[in-house]
Amino acid sequence: MSVQAIRPQLTEQDIHRLMKGDTPEQRASVAHRLCRRIALDVLSEDERKYAEEIMAILADDAADLVRRTLSVTLRNSPILPREIALKLAQDIEAVAIPVLQDSPVFTEEDLIELVLSVTAAKQAAIAARDNISVTLTEVISEHGQVEAVRALSSNTHAEFTDRAYDDTLRRFGSDEIVQKGLIRREFIPTHIAEKMVSLVSGQLFDMLVNRHELPAQMAIDLAAGARERATIDLVEQAGRSNDLVRFVSQLNLNGRLSHSLIMRALCCGQMPFVEHALAELSGVAHQRVWLMIHDAGPLGLQAVFDRAGMPRKMLPAFKAAVNVFHETAYDGGPNDRARFRARMIERVLTQFQAIPKDDLEYLLEKLDYYSEMAAAEEAGEADTDAA
Repeated sequence: MSVQAIRPQLTEQDIHRLMKGDTPEQRASVAHRLCRRIALDVLSEDERKYAEEIMAILADDAADLVRRTLSVTLRNSPILPREIALKLAQDIEAVAIPVLQDSPVFTEEDLIELVLSVTAAKQAAIAARDNISVTLTEVISEHGQVEAVRALSSNTHAEFTDRAYDDTLRRFGSDEIVQKGLIRREFIPTHIAEKMVSLVSGQLFDMLVNRHELPAQMAIDLAAGARERATIDLVEQAGRSNDLVRFVSQLNLNGRLSHSLIMRALCCGQMPFVEHALAELSGVAHQRVWLMIHDAGPLGLQAVFDRAGMPRKMLPAFKAAVNVFHETAYDGGPNDRARFRARMIERVLTQFQAIPKDDLEYLLEKLDYYSEMAAAEEAGEADTDAA
């Protein structure tokens, strides 16, 4: 078996240049031609073994240019032996980065070990890979240098867990490149978006609000410290993303699952949030809390209310709001959610004659907001019908 079997166009002079070329440029030129053929041809078992011998010789070449040629040309090839890929990964950055970013022959364990031992630029190459596991994402977010975490935050193929988000923001939350990468992601969990509002400013603040559909006033309130009123605006998003349980738990851990917040949510018709909030505070399973609120009569509601540590003076208003919720229905039309919440607030306002001033202003703002949403939707439908 000869090199010509792999690349018939290779001449004896090419072979000599590959093994003993006078200049790195000569050897690199031949190496490029050979590696392209290795990458593209279907090789027999004998040809493959011979190709691996050639690749091993190239990986040991004294010239950086030759080793880089091997790395660049076979960066995407599954035929590159894992042992040679690992050797290239430990080479200088110019040689290592192409295979670290693209080679499919590394195992997850290989990449994790490399993240923990290589330079920042090499970590960043791993963080930019198209195929990156959840575990690897967590390792980079916890141990990677800032260059790697920047690349990770911008990598749309990387799946971030809560742990990865938390480690990223804890270590580099003030870094604008990291902020921009996270904000440009298709989806950010509600509790992470909430954390980021207080970290970003200027154009990034606007991007966070607009890209992730955070109401601008909510973001401004959060940034200014008026967190409770703003938190309600995040509740619906948490429900849509199946993140409500995690969101409620996070609020409680941060000491922000207040009694007034739960009452405000109830007045806006955010019943799932109220149920999970009472379950969180009382330590009672959500299914049982649901029964105590909706099916067990006034004593059931009172029991879970007390178990959650809610002030007894709020109980009459809470019961009235629950009754309003039960008596108010969705109309089944487009955007009926907004109309339902507007009707809910209207009825709550007529039921309670002594609502605190801050809560009154808040509910009136919400009434305007939901009414405008419903009106805009109806206007859009009318235009469509007319057309």
